[in-house]
Amino acid sequence: MSTEEAIFEACMLRFRPILMTTTAALFGALPLAFGTGTGSELRRPLGITIVGGLIFSQLLTLYTTPVVYLTFDRMRLRVLGKERDTFHADGPTPSAAD
Repeated sequence: MSTEEAIFEACMLRFRPILMTTTAALFGALPLAFGTGTGSELRRPLGITIVGGLIFSQLLTLYTTPVVYLTFDRMRLRVLGKERDTFHADGPTPSAAD
C-alpha cells in the first residue's frame, strides 16, 4: 500500500486507543483542576496545567505525527532518487531474481 494509505489506516486503528488513554488521564486530573476546599488553591494550578497539557499534546500529536512521517518518507524517496516506492500492493510483485 502507498504511504498515504498506510498513514490513514494507522490513524484509523490508533485513534480510539490514544483518545481513550488521554481521556482517562484527563478525567483523573479534573478533581485537581476544579477541586475546592482546604489547600485547593495550591493544587489547582497543577490540575489546570495537566488538563491543558493533555489537551494540547493530544491535538499536536494527532495532527503532526502523520505529517512528520509523510515528510520523512518523501525525504527518503528524494535521497534515493525515486518518484515513488517501487513495491505497491496494486503493482507487480517483485520476483526472486530482482
